[in-house]
Amino acid sequence: MKKVSIVLLLVWVLVACGGAEETAVSSPEATTTTSAMGGGMGMGMGGGMMARHRATVPEEYAGLTNPIAADEESLARGAEIYGRLCVTCHGDGGMGDGPSAANIDPVPAPIAHTSQMLGDDYLFWRVTEGGHDFQTAMPSWELALDEQERWDVINYVRALGNGTVTPGQMMGGAQYDPAAEAAQRADMLAQAVAQGVLTQEEADTFDAIHVAMDGWMAANNDTMQGGMGQMQQTILDELVAAGTITQADADVFNDVHDRLLEAGLMQ
Repeated sequence: MKKVSIVLLLVWVLVACGGAEETAVSSPEATTTTSAMGGGMGMGMGGGMMARHRATVPEEYAGLTNPIAADEESLARGAEIYGRLCVTCHGDGGMGDGPSAANIDPVPAPIAHTSQMLGDDYLFWRVTEGGHDFQTAMPSWELALDEQERWDVINYVRALGNGTVTPGQMMGGAQYDPAAEAAQRADMLAQAVAQGVLTQEEADTFDAIHVAMDGWMAANNDTMQGGMGQMQQTILDELVAAGTITQADADVFNDVHDRLLEAGLMQ
């Protein structure tokens, strides 16, 4: 990396990390209480979170799939880009807890986790155009990165979330931990029951279906398309078709999910 003066480096950090929220959607709070691990399907609070959850991928991006194989070369290139442009906000492990994250509102997304729940088309859209449309600080990287570089960093971020790569030791931050996510989700549901937002039966149904959805995503990551709302419905439809859950179960999940969002419990 080229040497620059301390002043220029600080300016670069502020610009590069002028924001790094990302996709919208429920995400996990990492082992060190990063800010998002609740229901696994949303991030942020209130109407903005709902808007990001329901966002539709623009026509010019819809259906795109990553043309760059996630091989060692691509992951190495992606790691270099991530360390240069993303880590100060998203953290070493991609959990939204880099050193600049505390000064950003809404906080940077835990992209190691959210990337597992979003299609290539959605991720490429957000990396390309940033988060302006959703009032987040995520900058557009269209001019700074060519298309291959954007796909490389998407490969790297996905690899952070599925454990293919070990986070670098650059700026600090937690590594995605599925057990921590499950614990945070359980805490969120317990709060919802205590506050009268959900019944215990609804909370149990939501949690069981969430586990089934996580399993489906792990097995079908390469076929995912669209944003979080679209993916959520697609996965529920697939689970119903496979007989894993009933349509009534899927309806309960959607209803509970929306109530958790509206109550500000899914962060």
